[in-house]
Amino acid sequence: MTPESHNLPLKRAEKGVWISIFSYIAIACLKTGVGFIFNSRALIADGLNNFTDVVSSVTVLLGLKIAQRPSDENHPYGHWKFETIASLITSFIMAFIGLQLLTNVIKSILSGDHPGRFNLLTISVAFLSAIALFLVYLHNSKLAKSVNSKGLMAASKDNLNDSLTSITTAIALIAANYGFGWIDSAMALLVSLIILKTAVAIFREAVFELSDGFDQDDLDQYITLIMNHDGVSHVDSIKARYYGANIYVDTTISVNPSLTVKESHKITEDIEDELKARYHVAFIDIHVEPDDIPDANRSASATASLNEHHDQHSKK
Repeated sequence: MTPESHNLPLKRAEKGVWISIFSYIAIACLKTGVGFIFNSRALIADGLNNFTDVVSSVTVLLGLKIAQRPSDENHPYGHWKFETIASLITSFIMAFIGLQLLTNVIKSILSGDHPGRFNLLTISVAFLSAIALFLVYLHNSKLAKSVNSKGLMAASKDNLNDSLTSITTAIALIAANYGFGWIDSAMALLVSLIILKTAVAIFREAVFELSDGFDQDDLDQYITLIMNHDGVSHVDSIKARYYGANIYVDTTISVNPSLTVKESHKITEDIEDELKARYHVAFIDIHVEPDDIPDANRSASATASLNEHHDQHSKK
C-alpha cells in the first residue's frame, strides 16, 4: 500500500472536519449574536460552546494533516499520533472555556440577575441549530465509520452532544418565555457542565491511547482469530497499540515444528489478511516459534486457558 493510498482515509476525514468547522462558525455567530441582542444567557452559553467546537475542530484538522506526513529519521513509525495529541490539546481548550463559563453562570445565579421574556426568534435559532448539528452528526458519523477514523467519530459525537444541548437551550427559552427566567440560567449551567464532561472524556481517551493503552477485549478477539488458523498451536504473546486511527499488533505464535518455512509464512500472511479485513488492523508483526520449545509452552498456558473459555462460550 502506497503512502498516498494509506492517507486517503485521513483526507476523507478532513472533509467531515471542514463541514463541522463551517457549521459551528455559522451557528456560533448566530446564537451569540441573537443571545446578546435578547439577553439570553442560555443561548450565549450555547453559542460559546460552539465557538470552542470551532477551535477543537481546527485542532483536529491540524492533527489529521500532520498525521499524514511520511515517516522520517525521528519518527520511524510515522506521525499518526499527532491526531491523538490534537485531541488532548482540544480537551484543555474545552476545559478552560467550560470552567470560565461555569464561573460566570454561578455569579449570575447568586446575584439574582435573571433575564426577562424572550421572543420567538431566540427559540427558533436554538431549534434550527439543533436540527443543523444533528444532520452534521449523521454525515460525520457515517463517514467516520467508512474510513475508520476515531478522530472524526469523536467529532461526530460532539456534533450530537451539541445538537442535544441546543434542544435543551430551546426548552429553556420556551420556559423563560412564560416567565420562568431562572430556567435560562439553569440551562446555561447545564451547558457549562456538558462542556466540562466532554473535555474530561476526550482527555481520558487521548491519554489512554498516548500511553499505549489497549482494550483487553479486542486482544482476546485477536487471539481467538489467530487460534482458529490451522497450524497454530498457541499464542505465546500479543500486544497492540494505537497510532491515531491505526492499530499496530505484535504477536508471537507457536506452530508445528515440522512445517516448512514457506508453510509457516503462509499462516502468518493469512492471519495478517484476516486481522486487516475483520478488525482494520493496519500493521502486524508476527514472530513464529516451533511449539516444542518448553518456554513457549509455559508462556502460552494462560492463552490456552483463555481459548478454552472462548470455545466453551461459543458452544453455549
